[in-house]
Amino acid sequence: MSKLYLVSTPIGNLADMTARAKLVLSAVDIIACEDTRRTGLLLQRLGLPKKSLRSFFEANEQGRMAEIIGELKAGQEVALVSNAGTPTISDPGYKLVRACVAQQIPVVPVPGASAALTALVASGLPTDRFLFVGFLPKKPGKREKKLRQLPVKTTIIIYESPFRLLKTLSQMQAIFGEIEVVIGRELTKLHEEIRREKISQALAHFEKTPPKGEFTLLFHLAKV
Repeated sequence: MSKLYLVSTPIGNLADMTARAKLVLSAVDIIACEDTRRTGLLLQRLGLPKKSLRSFFEANEQGRMAEIIGELKAGQEVALVSNAGTPTISDPGYKLVRACVAQQIPVVPVPGASAALTALVASGLPTDRFLFVGFLPKKPGKREKKLRQLPVKTTIIIYESPFRLLKTLSQMQAIFGEIEVVIGRELTKLHEEIRREKISQALAHFEKTPPKGEFTLLFHLAKV
């Protein structure tokens, strides 16, 4: 039976694409991806052959699943990629994996870049116990509830957009006080930045310098 490959792609630096990932993307019949234009450009920049691309994102995930399962059962090899990083991490795909597992279709992970783990290992925070939260709720009330539910003695990893970073930091300061935070921006890219500082210092910096790029926010709560 054909396999579903979960292929990690670079989060910024093309050199982070693994040799195995290139081999898999070269060999499969179909690539399911969030953005066909972006994935097509990635294949081109890596010098890989053109492939049959299937759009696969949150809004069409449910409808696409039956189609992809059918193609796998028909003998087509399929790779799932996200726009950047490891598939299913704050991106669609886990439902497809569950469906494949339920129907005994082999699922093969092809490891590679992940913004969460990249930030964690460079943070200087404890790595023996961590919780990846993904994106916090957009609404302030739901975001506050989520923050108050976070465990202590655990390194917390959050993805945040530049448009909500200041709001999230301000709300965290109101709940947790003057904690230490680590903020990774544009990881692996030309303007990569990792800031390790008090939350008030982070707020002062980003109030003066408006946030730009993709952010990974980490902190470790000793107590609440």
